[in-house]
Amino acid sequence: MPNAPLVPTVRRRRLGATLRRMRNQAGLTLDEAAASMGWKGPKLSKIENATLGIRPNDLHSLLDVYSITDPEARAALDSLSRDAGKRGWWQTYAGILSPSYADFISLESDAEKICSWSPLLIPGLLQTPSYARETISGITTTRSPEEVAALAEVRMARQSVLTRPSPPMELWTIIHEAALHQRFAARPTTMREQLRRLLDASEMPNVTVQLMPMAPTAHPGLLGGFSLATFAQPLPEVVVLENLSGAAYVEGEDIAPYALAFQHIQATALSVEDSLVRIAEMEEGLRK
Repeated sequence: MPNAPLVPTVRRRRLGATLRRMRNQAGLTLDEAAASMGWKGPKLSKIENATLGIRPNDLHSLLDVYSITDPEARAALDSLSRDAGKRGWWQTYAGILSPSYADFISLESDAEKICSWSPLLIPGLLQTPSYARETISGITTTRSPEEVAALAEVRMARQSVLTRPSPPMELWTIIHEAALHQRFAARPTTMREQLRRLLDASEMPNVTVQLMPMAPTAHPGLLGGFSLATFAQPLPEVVVLENLSGAAYVEGEDIAPYALAFQHIQATALSVEDSLVRIAEMEEGLRK
């Protein structure tokens, strides 16, 4: 992947896509909507395609043109517009984060809720520092020890979304039991500490942990892990697919199969109560 400036362009892209959808719902062509603002068509086209920002006053006027009167919808778009050019804390790590991973962190920081299915690893938002270092070191093939340490720092910093005051993000994660049976030779206590972290996190009011047992019935999650991020309306949901190069995204009508798949995975997994009992038993077993 070619190098690119590490900027939170994903926010501008989401704003542009939402404004395009609103224009279409209003039944206006690009030129008609632009004319209502006293603009030429190319200017609005650049805003919709995320190559040009939009000032808050212009955004409010454009929403008037589209007859968007809901205060919460207007506030969500206003916030997205104001934050589109802001530098996130993750830009301190510009030298080691790929643009797609930076976009992923930006999405995560804006999300109201994330539903994740993790068949192979503990999700990053619930990892301990030791588990993060072990897995990042094993997964990456070209990173130096210093870069592994920095990426682990990023993973820990991401977890602040769960404790932020305004309000914390809601996380519902389903983890395959197989991920909890891993043992790391470098530090044998890593998994015991990680299991304790899951139990502690599950006591947070905004965190729900479920476990997929080793012998469930077949379910859609067999095809791989994913995260479904939900944002303040009218911003659309996004599915995040993590991979070796960072992350890939699914948007629009293609979201529906993932939302349905997560419901099936939820129904197949152990109940929340039984999941925590199983995790506690595994954690106790590692103490012996």
